[in-house]
Amino acid sequence: MSKAWKIGAGLPAVFFILVGLGWLLAPGLVSVQMRMPLLEGDGRSTQIGDLAAFFLTLGGAILIALRTNRSVWLYPPIMLLLFAAAGRLIAWSGHGAGLALDMILVEVVVGGSLFVLARKMGADEANRRGAS
Repeated sequence: MSKAWKIGAGLPAVFFILVGLGWLLAPGLVSVQMRMPLLEGDGRSTQIGDLAAFFLTLGGAILIALRTNRSVWLYPPIMLLLFAAAGRLIAWSGHGAGLALDMILVEVVVGGSLFVLARKMGADEANRRGAS
């Protein structure tokens, strides 16, 4: 796998980890950046915990894939990103939410790029197994 692909996937991974840590350390700041109010009570607990887990899992799994050269680690982040994009579209079309095209675009582009990378990594894995 080329260095450019590793850098291209590593940058969003680091960003996702920083956002996840932001949810744990400065949720008020991150919630404003994500254009959502910080909830109260049990809702705040769910908001912070779930969003931190979402972003830390995204970034962590990508970094594990890059470190181990195992494409299987890219599929959970791909699924999280594409399900989030689909959920945003469903929220907009069926539940009166705003259409966050900028966020959807990021999710689809990064998810699609990770899918291409997973395919490349998978081919590399097959070549290594065949050469052994």
